[in-house]
Amino acid sequence: MPNDLILSRRGFVAGLATVGALAALPAHALTADAAKTLVDKTVGDINSIINSGKSEAAMLKDFEKLFSRYADVPAIARSVLGTAARSASKGQLSAYTKAFQGYLSRKYGRRFREFQGGKIEVADARAVKSYFEVISTAHLKGEAPFEVRWHVSDKSGKSLFFNIIIEGVNMLASERTEMGALLDQRGGDLDKLIADLKTL
Repeated sequence: MPNDLILSRRGFVAGLATVGALAALPAHALTADAAKTLVDKTVGDINSIINSGKSEAAMLKDFEKLFSRYADVPAIARSVLGTAARSASKGQLSAYTKAFQGYLSRKYGRRFREFQGGKIEVADARAVKSYFEVISTAHLKGEAPFEVRWHVSDKSGKSLFFNIIIEGVNMLASERTEMGALLDQRGGDLDKLIADLKTL
């Protein structure tokens, strides 16, 4: 067999091996800088919203757009719903996620609205297991500064935050408890919960 043919075959096999190795690598390897950049953008938008002078209704709409853009809402919604998410139909899960997004945006939008006249500054990011924690500090008028921590992951295919810890209050943990209580109050009826989340 001619040497050039042997070499070309070896090259082809080596090329396949390289492609296979690359395919095994994560498409978007999250870094501390990428996580920090996401939170920088999120915080920049929050600062703009809270100091915009808009009405509460207008600000809450802006917060919903912000959550939709920077948060992994489907992952947060499923995590918060817990075991009920596994038995929900595709249609129910979609309707719940949409209702939950509005509910979460209004609830945390009002919380961030309390920061009006102040600002949030991003400090640092560190790796924690399979995600990054970005630490920021909220500076409010007449109050001592406090931490706001953001948990960022790229499991959805892009960098998004999936949890916020404000003054030690863990969003995922507290919402999981509250959503479980709300579902229990409705006898486990997910459709009732979906309808009620639109008004909460």
